[in-house]
Amino acid sequence: MNHQNKMGTMPISKLIWNISLPIIASMLVQALYNIVDSIFVSHISESALAAVSLAFPAQQLIIAVAAGTGVGISSLLGRALGAGNQRRANEVARHGIFLAIASAVVFCILALCFSRIFFSFQTDVAEIVEQGNLYLRIVCCGSAGIFLEITFERLLQSTGRSILSMYTQGVGTILNIILDPVFIFVLDMGVTGAAVATIIGQTCSAVLAIYLCRTKNKEIQICFRGFRPNWRLIGNIYIIGIPSIIMMAISSVMVFVMNKILIALHSAKETAATMFGVYFKLNSFVFMPIFGLNTGIISIISYNYGARKRKRMLETIHRSTLYAVIVMTIGTIIFEAFPHVLLGMFQANDTMLQVGVPALRIIGLSFPIAGMSILLSGAFQAVGKSVYSMIASIVRQLLLLLPAALVLALIGRSVGNDDLVWWSFPISETISFFITLLFYRRMRRTIIDTLPEEKN
Repeated sequence: MNHQNKMGTMPISKLIWNISLPIIASMLVQALYNIVDSIFVSHISESALAAVSLAFPAQQLIIAVAAGTGVGISSLLGRALGAGNQRRANEVARHGIFLAIASAVVFCILALCFSRIFFSFQTDVAEIVEQGNLYLRIVCCGSAGIFLEITFERLLQSTGRSILSMYTQGVGTILNIILDPVFIFVLDMGVTGAAVATIIGQTCSAVLAIYLCRTKNKEIQICFRGFRPNWRLIGNIYIIGIPSIIMMAISSVMVFVMNKILIALHSAKETAATMFGVYFKLNSFVFMPIFGLNTGIISIISYNYGARKRKRMLETIHRSTLYAVIVMTIGTIIFEAFPHVLLGMFQANDTMLQVGVPALRIIGLSFPIAGMSILLSGAFQAVGKSVYSMIASIVRQLLLLLPAALVLALIGRSVGNDDLVWWSFPISETISFFITLLFYRRMRRTIIDTLPEEKN
């Protein structure tokens, strides 16, 4: 099959960008939407922006489950296609769709039961709690769109059709951007309108992804006639996917706890937490190219792992890591040079600028080393060693970042320097990178180097 020849024979540099660029483009469009969405919300009020910022960990958890499950699907699907096992590939695809629908139902129930408690635990400002509760319930109850969108995009990417996944996400995001001002301002729905626009966009993306997968993705045949869940296969998907879910969910926990630390110990309190939410919107625009590159190399490495092509696996890892450093260095330069401009897009007042400018400059120093860690983590996931990525992420965000943030926030409070808390990011990224390197050496020795040298 043509896409198999491409994944197994195209020169690696060309293949990386051939597979990753459409994914990167779609993720950049999504990141642009995240920023534009918050810009629109910031025009409602600071409390509205705070509500959306505090909702971010829960939204991130949804994406964590969807994308983490997608990692498991992509890895198993890539290996099945690389080994020429069509029946296995079809089964993986069917179970991925089943898991997407089941996950959406679970999140809807959780939001209806616990959304208000989630916000009340973070802040006692009634207006923020009320706005956030409405926003999050709508997002979670309509989450079938994002789950199905990500699942079908992974099916397209696993067969080398990442350009089609770019179309699906691009259409939904553009629709979101168009509908946001309509629902927020014209219909005067406030943050509720922002949530409705998001759900409509994600649902349209999912519908398009399903259509493209059924009409263009001939390598995978999806039929649910006589379908029964294969719990062993589901277990295999989650053996690979759960570490990725945990990694991204840890990020949600980190944001949640960081917000608590900032509200409790930072002199700017809710404004500092709001700024931290704004940082994550801006951060996504820098990190999305790396996540797109990461998604692309998972498909490439897992395919060539199934095909037992050692040299192509190593070249993919080395080249993609170099590309990640280059991209993230550009991100660092932007954060260092233009923090006032970046924060100004969100109607930042003097207090937010005072908090945010040094924060962006300090956190931005950690970007290049974070990029290398992300790409190496993708290599772990491609060969079924997601647990390495999970451990490194736990160490970085729970065992290093949060304790360092707490200690530095306490020191900063005592000496009158709130900016110290942001140094927890470069510190944790640097230490976790060396842990990731140790895991990479072990993976290479025990997995990659055991593969036979392919003949020229």
